[in-house]
Amino acid sequence: MNIDHRLNELRTFMNEQGLAACVISNPDHQYYLSSFKAILYSRPILFVLDEKSTSLIVPALEEVHAKEEAKIDRILTYYEHPEKAKEGIHPYQHLEKLLVPYSTGSKIGIDMSATSAGLAEWIRKLGFTLVDVGQKIVEMRYIKDEEELKLIEEAGRLANLAVDQSLKACREGITEIEMDAAGNEALFKETAKKHPNSTLDLFAMSPSGIERTIMPHVFSNTRKLRKGDVIIHSRQVALNGYRAELERTVVLGELTKEQRRGFEAAKLAQQASIDFIKPGVTAAEVDEVSRNVLREAGFGQYAIHRAGHGIGISAHEEPSLRFDNDLMLKKGMVFTIEPGIFIPGIGGFRHSDTLILTENGHRLITEYPRELEDLTYR
Repeated sequence: MNIDHRLNELRTFMNEQGLAACVISNPDHQYYLSSFKAILYSRPILFVLDEKSTSLIVPALEEVHAKEEAKIDRILTYYEHPEKAKEGIHPYQHLEKLLVPYSTGSKIGIDMSATSAGLAEWIRKLGFTLVDVGQKIVEMRYIKDEEELKLIEEAGRLANLAVDQSLKACREGITEIEMDAAGNEALFKETAKKHPNSTLDLFAMSPSGIERTIMPHVFSNTRKLRKGDVIIHSRQVALNGYRAELERTVVLGELTKEQRRGFEAAKLAQQASIDFIKPGVTAAEVDEVSRNVLREAGFGQYAIHRAGHGIGISAHEEPSLRFDNDLMLKKGMVFTIEPGIFIPGIGGFRHSDTLILTENGHRLITEYPRELEDLTYR
């Protein structure tokens, strides 16, 4: 990852805004700017940037981890055991030492959408003015570099493998979580074989039945699959911090006439947006293309979310492919395409694929059959 290029771009923005320093709280922004990502619970981690150096404030249990992986100039550690209490027991003790050299009234950048109200107020009480830099970092992350794209493409391949194995396990009597587990096992084995010393993050959900499939985001549970079920199997895979998503609606047995209409409409809506998306169109136009297909089929009121979203370090990133987003899309952006409909009494229907925008179009990095015949299990 070209960390230096990212820091230089952010420093240029800081100079334009007259910022003395930035304090970044969002873990995904921290990873983007330092290559460091920890398993977070209750202990804050702060990334601090000024015109000359970078600092990472970490709890003691992350000190060795940070020294091993963070691309950072200085690591400052706070402790929760008495033997080292004199060196600092709270992240704000280190942060104050970093900020006090700046004169009262100086501007400090924070990522406001992720910074706690407590931290923001604490910095203000030191006499500083706060300016949001979070949106700038979000926009920096829109376009992926070649290294990022390679990781996302491989994550897509792993997602394909995991979805294939989960769907092969689809049968009456198996639970939703057992269906997920079949793909997980294949994913773990393949990643260990092909990517030594790599990290893997994954999410899978397989809501089943009429009642559960109309909830777009719901954890898999121990419900057993039944004949006639619609199942939405959704999976994200992140390799070394970068993600791809693949999702398919599958059927156990036969659909009713209305369910078949819903399945076909959602499939065609997704295909319309996939065929349309390219650099030079707007995010809103991509959403409108799929939404028009669903309206024409009589399902417009059930299309309750956007056509897709950016993806990369975060599970959901900007830009969003929403009706109210007039951002023009560019080469190097990565999106999921996932228009769906969720119809009470009938069920939910949604496919999702990940693609990369290229010079004149796009490249799909998840490929799995979309037709009902291929996704029906008897």
